[in-house]
Amino acid sequence: MSAKGRIAILTSGGDAPGMNAAIRAATLVGLAKGADVVGIERGYRGLLDGAFVPLGAGDVQGILREGGTILGTARCKEFHERAVRDQARRVLHDRGITGLVVVGGNGALMGALALTDPAEAPSDGPVPPPRIVGVPASIDNDIGLTGLSIGVDTAMNTIVEACDKIADTATAHDRTFIVEVMGRDCGYLAMSSAIAAGADLVLFPEAHRTEAQIVDAVVRTVLAARNRDRRHRRVIAIKAEGVHVQIDRLKQQVDARLNAEIAGEPAAIETRVTVLGHVVRGGRPSAFDRLLGSRLANVAVQALFAGKTARMAAWMPPVELEEEIGQRSVADPYCWLVDLGAVIVETENLLAGRSPLARWRAGIFDELEDVLTQ
Repeated sequence: MSAKGRIAILTSGGDAPGMNAAIRAATLVGLAKGADVVGIERGYRGLLDGAFVPLGAGDVQGILREGGTILGTARCKEFHERAVRDQARRVLHDRGITGLVVVGGNGALMGALALTDPAEAPSDGPVPPPRIVGVPASIDNDIGLTGLSIGVDTAMNTIVEACDKIADTATAHDRTFIVEVMGRDCGYLAMSSAIAAGADLVLFPEAHRTEAQIVDAVVRTVLAARNRDRRHRRVIAIKAEGVHVQIDRLKQQVDARLNAEIAGEPAAIETRVTVLGHVVRGGRPSAFDRLLGSRLANVAVQALFAGKTARMAAWMPPVELEEEIGQRSVADPYCWLVDLGAVIVETENLLAGRSPLARWRAGIFDELEDVLTQ
């Protein structure tokens, strides 16, 4: 890509704290290399609508500390259609876009891969695709071939802070709290925050427990806590939203079992539920997410200028990478450039529980369950 090229940046899918750091870094690095930089508002939907805005240094200098994304994001189900992707390529071509940085999760990266598909847009075709590099951003940490995604650290800190506060009132009243956090298909947030918050139990979809097993795990944890001294009988159980038992039903089932178990005892066991929901998505990004977004975006833009396409900038991948899948970035020793197609395959394996990483996560928490309940 020539130094006089034009690069575009879009954010797509669920927002994540640190996306603005990536936008800022991609803009500043692109400008420093002599490129025109534009933002695309509302993700792929805005791309189709031609919602392009110029980005200069003054437009991004103050956004580092802001959550969400200044470019906005939106779902675009039509992007699954070939004709819609052809339209997107035409829009990019007509706007003179020679490089595109896509910041987002699995859906955003799948869209990026489809835009670069040589079967759909051959390089010698009437509308050649621009070079595209992805940047992983997902609070669920459910993207393959990257150790962390933008937003994970901030989300985990939000959960831990909330659980610390809940623990105060739980301790005062000897109560059990079931705290539901985001994580529809991946339980990473529940797992990691359970360790960091000192929770007594974590429920995550990768365990594939039945409803009876889930209820039994909560009941056993609560009864075990009753053997502690008076000041340590509270129980914090963290549940990922992807666990198939709805939280209200889980509370009802647990209460019924506990009432049967302690029938005749004077001290009742009180359970409460707290659903953190989209609170976990918001807030100012942590220092780490600001650094992560900045570093990954720098690597992505450097890759575009090096002529790379259909790649993703990854942070310390959790697997040994073969040469055709990825290579360490010369721009950052902690970052890799990984093949976008391989990312999509590994993400599918991760979410389906087939990858070694998914099996390790589930296995290690099976081993830790007795440790947490001490």
